[in-house]
Amino acid sequence: MVDIHDGDRIDPDDCVEDTALDAYSRVVSSVYDVAAAAVVAIEVRHDPRSRGAAGSGFLFTPDGLILTNSHVVQRARRIVAHTAAGQAIDASLVGDDPHTDVALLKVASSMRLPSIELGSARNIRVGQLVVAIGNPLGYASTVTAGVVSALGRSLRSTTGRLMDDVIQTDAALNPGNSGGPLLDAHGRVIGVNTAIIAGAQGICFSTSVDAASRVAVQLLRHGRVKRAYLGIAAQNVELPRRVARFFNLPQACAVRATQITRDSPAARAGVESGDMIVGLDDNPCESLDDLHRLLTEERIGAVVQLSVVRGNRRLQLDLVPIELKD
Repeated sequence: MVDIHDGDRIDPDDCVEDTALDAYSRVVSSVYDVAAAAVVAIEVRHDPRSRGAAGSGFLFTPDGLILTNSHVVQRARRIVAHTAAGQAIDASLVGDDPHTDVALLKVASSMRLPSIELGSARNIRVGQLVVAIGNPLGYASTVTAGVVSALGRSLRSTTGRLMDDVIQTDAALNPGNSGGPLLDAHGRVIGVNTAIIAGAQGICFSTSVDAASRVAVQLLRHGRVKRAYLGIAAQNVELPRRVARFFNLPQACAVRATQITRDSPAARAGVESGDMIVGLDDNPCESLDDLHRLLTEERIGAVVQLSVVRGNRRLQLDLVPIELKD
């Protein structure tokens, strides 16, 4: 045991504030200092008399582009962005994509606005420190911190489509955090906070910034995300083993067409109700989610080959997808 004499005691007044902070606190504080000014509170009004939902967003360009969640701004008649400096600025909706829960807003300002650098989620690791900033339950500029709990999660959007490349974190999120940034230790955006699990603690999700950036580019270019459309209503089914063995298929499931839309690409190509879709352009399809992932903008107007099992035959049907209209 070490004896501490009066002459050895440390006077708290001799300690400066910086040295009182541990390494963890310094990182979180520095991230907040870098990013907080660019985080905005999103106020949504559905009619002139009442306020609607509220969420978060963040400026990622100095000329006023804001990323947030689609579910925050859906059906809004007016959107107001409240900055950390106390400004209330009307925002216009550039476009939104409910399938990925990403929306892009634009505010007009005569001055350069504070913005956050977009990073990448490709090199993040499970266990690394992350920081979230937002407006949970209306409390502006709230910072929480945690770690990356898991990578590569999938999450259902409100439309039923599967969102891939989702980051799971235990940084505390609450209603109102939606649309705010998830940041790495350098203050760069690695995700857009999107969802919590009601009743759970420490299980929160963010769309990776790489996926959100791809959506933002399309929203800027087209005002929407372009996806290919076949004209098939379908369901996931188990592929009989004898069928998989007979046709040498590498999968246990397929997509059964239950209804074909009249005059659709599928109808023109000869797809029939009951056909089991097992592949598209040499890519196996075990589920509707697989099919959705493959129906990207690049396939609109291009000839694709749909592989189907019909009775005791395997057919290769050529069709030309059109753009999906929501």
